[in-house]
Amino acid sequence: MWGFVLRRLIWMVPTLIVISVISFIIIQLPPGDYLSSYIARLEALGTTVDQATIDALRLRYGLNDPIWVQYFKWLGNIVFDGNFGYSFEWRLPVSQLIIERLPTTFLVATCSLLFAWSVALPIGIFSAVKQYSLGDYFFTILGFLGLGIPNFMLALTFLYVSNRYFGLSIGGLFSPQYLNAPWSLDKFIDLLSHLWIPVVIVGTAGTAGLIRITRANVLDELRKPYVETARSKGLHPMLLILKYPVRIALNPFVSSMGFILPGMISGEVIVSIVLNLPTTGPLLYAALLSQDTYLAGAFVLMLAVLTVIGVLISDILLAWLDPRIRLS
Repeated sequence: MWGFVLRRLIWMVPTLIVISVISFIIIQLPPGDYLSSYIARLEALGTTVDQATIDALRLRYGLNDPIWVQYFKWLGNIVFDGNFGYSFEWRLPVSQLIIERLPTTFLVATCSLLFAWSVALPIGIFSAVKQYSLGDYFFTILGFLGLGIPNFMLALTFLYVSNRYFGLSIGGLFSPQYLNAPWSLDKFIDLLSHLWIPVVIVGTAGTAGLIRITRANVLDELRKPYVETARSKGLHPMLLILKYPVRIALNPFVSSMGFILPGMISGEVIVSIVLNLPTTGPLLYAALLSQDTYLAGAFVLMLAVLTVIGVLISDILLAWLDPRIRLS
């Protein structure tokens, strides 16, 4: 088991290097740069910028350097100093901006993942065991609605219904009186009262997809001979389902974690804007619009790293669940 984990960790190093190259190139692909966008905004407001100021800013931020020089400076600062660069738009270190919003982002994403798993697993098992029943049809329709309705549309619906019929404002993670207040029991309770809304909205699409995956995998296992053998020996139906088909059907369920974790963090961008959440989503959106190279590059790199970490965690869980994977 430890050898398997060590091999996976070693392979992460070249993977992350390749990802960093691709991330930096993607950010550089749009024409122009931050200064071009900044000057265009100033000129739209009727303000002119002299060429000497433009040249000084390009020299200050290293925008005159070739792309490969900019990349190695960026990567070197990350590896050796933990410095992700300087945000042109915010005039602050990128690491400071990310750290400020990362805890709330991970809180929403983690709770959404736990919500998706806790809801999808029992419903998927129920739909497989009670195939073509009324409950199966109900959860199938519910799953298709969850996959089909965009998260931002669901967020807008929540906002409208809560304000129109209940007179409640559900935007943000805190009520106005607790926004800048020190942590207390009342503030924590207020957080919980707001947190469930983005968790349900962000987790809906992942839940719907996992329900279909779980149902299909359990159905496939229920038809195999070993299940009939266990049933003929008089094993209790619930124990039989949980001990054999569900355990094997968990493999694809666990492997999907590698894509759900970054998907939930990147998928909450528009939801965060709609619900006014203090997460990394709106920051990423603004960085892409303004071509804030280092801030946007740090976010793209972070999402890619989360994908690699998610795949590593899912591989470890798969090796723990299935000895065949561990031994191979």
